[in-house]
Formats: sequence, structure tokens, C-alpha cells
Amino acid sequence: MKRAQIASAKRIVFKVGSSSLTGSAGSSLDSHSVDLLADLVIAARARGAEVVVVSSGAIAAGLAPLGLKTRPKDLATQQAAASVGQGILMHRYTESFARGNITASQVLLTTQDVIRRSHYQNAQRTLHKLLSLGVVPIINENDSVGTQEIRFGDNDRLAALVSLLIGADLLVLISDIDALYDAPPSKAGAQRISEVTEISSLDESTFGGAGSSGVGSGGMITKVEAARITTSAAIPMLLTSLAQANQALAGSDFGTFFYAHPSKTNSRMLWLAHASTPHGRLVLDAGAVSAIIERGVSLLPAGVTGVEGEFSAGDAVELASVDGKVIARGLVAFDSSEIPQMLGRSTKELAKELGPEYERELVHRDDLVLL
Repeated sequence: MKRAQIASAKRIVFKVGSSSLTGSAGSSLDSHSVDLLADLVIAARARGAEVVVVSSGAIAAGLAPLGLKTRPKDLATQQAAASVGQGILMHRYTESFARGNITASQVLLTTQDVIRRSHYQNAQRTLHKLLSLGVVPIINENDSVGTQEIRFGDNDRLAALVSLLIGADLLVLISDIDALYDAPPSKAGAQRISEVTEISSLDESTFGGAGSSGVGSGGMITKVEAARITTSAAIPMLLTSLAQANQALAGSDFGTFFYAHPSKTNSRMLWLAHASTPHGRLVLDAGAVSAIIERGVSLLPAGVTGVEGEFSAGDAVELASVDGKVIARGLVAFDSSEIPQMLGRSTKELAKELGPEYERELVHRDDLVLL
């Protein structure tokens, strides 16, 4: 997909940040901003597109009713603000979408819903059914009871994973910063980057930090990471502001357009790389590191020098060199308690001493992804 083809996307994920919906720190939800976003969704639906919205703003929307002027730092108050703000946020979405005769639904996810494969598939079925019924799901992290997702602090990655989950044609990140720049936008001489064909070519040290309003928690670095995830799955990404979204979605040169990779990475590998949480680590010798990186082979016990953490067979683990550099992630075939006796030994030797079930890989190449 190129810029000119943006308007033809049939399944779109819109992600909107807190600062785009609430304005300055401590202010209540801005109804006009919600209407502007809803107008984008209504227009996309009118031309036949299916739409999912990943919305920040629950914590921010709960600040004013609780008499808070800034985003709280402690977890309990964040959860309380999210609990108050979530209802306010959904009420406004429901009202605004009704102008276009669109039914909205609330879908609250935790990190477990995209980390654990069974939860992931259940969320996928639910979203596909909602889309088939003509509903626009409004997705947010379940901040009122969650902990890890609040520490993660931002919905950009969630939006990217939702895009993978539903097989989107386009991810649109709406931010208070209208595009990616080659330097902080406030710096004299900063230039907008119109298009990105290769994320690896970006100098990520030149951008980062949260938005200007003080109610959001993401930064440009998380948006680039979202683009890295989606483009690897052959899904392009558009970064723009609410004020410029109409022009950008029409294909005009606004915002930053991230081109999708021409070849799609296996969705299971993308899940393993970006949605799974490692429960431990296997330390590899130089030969095993080289074999995995250069030849794409499975990991055998003979190439492992150490095991860290506690995990069960089937859990995701990191594969690291002796100097601590993580080179891959994979699903391990044995419990952590079983592995120490296997270190540095051949599978034939292990099978002879411990039984035929030990004549197999620690991590099969089909369950392993390079990082």
C-alpha cells in the first residue's frame, strides 16, 4: 500500500492518545475532539471499511471528576482514575457514534489477553464477531484492575498487536504530534519525515519522550516500535494528528507513512517476538549462538551453558549469549528444573541415560524467533 491507496483500506485500526482527547493536563474529556475522531470512523464506515478503535484516555478522563490536576504517579490512584474515567469515555463515544448510527462496544484487555495464546485467540474471535455484526469495538487496557499494563504505560503497542490480531489493512496512530521528525519538533530546523520505508534506517536517538499535555505517557519511540511490529506483518502505519487526519487519510502528504514490508512474517512468530513475555533465560555458548543466527537451527542442550529463572515446558524464554546479549526468543520444551542435568550434553547421551523423551531439542526452530 502507498499513500494514495490509504483511502481504500478495508479494515482499519485507529489509535488515539490521551492528549488528543483531553487537551491540557487536568482538563476533562474534550467532546469536540471525540466528535472529530468519531467523524473519521463514520466516514470510513460510510465507504465500507471495518473499524476498531484503540483508545487511551480513561485515566485522563477521570482526573477532573476526582479533582486531580495531573496524572497520578501511584498505582492505586491511577486505577481509581481509570475506573471513573472509563465510563465517561465510553459514554461520549456512544453518543458521538450514534450520530452516524454506529453501535460501539467496550473491550477491555490486559497484557495477558495478547500474551497467552489461548486468550489471544479468544480475543480474536470476539473482535471478528463484533466486526461481522457491524459494531465498532472501542479497546482499552483494563487499567482499573491491571498493574503491568499501567507500568507499560501506553497503548501504541496494544494497537499494533490488535492490528495483527484482526488482520488490519492499516494502523492509524493519532497523536498530539502530527508526524515523525528528524529531531524534537520544538527544535529549530526539525524536519518532518514524510515516509519511512525502512525503520532500521531511523536514528532513534533523535526522538522520544511523552507528548506535551502531561496526561499521556507514550512517546515517539513507542510509535516507531508500533510501526516496527505492524510493518513486519505487512500492515502499513500512518502517524498523524487529529487536526490533519482527514487530509492524511485521503492520501495527502500529511503525517508520516510507514511502508509495510513486502513479505509478511509468520503471525505466530510476530506473536512470539512482540506479545509473549519471557519467563526465563537460556545462556548459549558461541557455537550455538552462531548456529541459530546464521543457520536457523534448533537449540540443542549441548549448546547451553546455563539456565536462569523458573518456567514450565511451553513457556517463552530468552536465548542469550554468555555476555548477556539476547539474540532470540522461543518456546522451551522442558521445565527449568529438568534442564541443569542436560546442559552441554548431546541428545543421544541424554536419551540413553534419561529416556527417549530427552532425545529432542530444547527449543525447536519452528518455535524460535530472532530478535
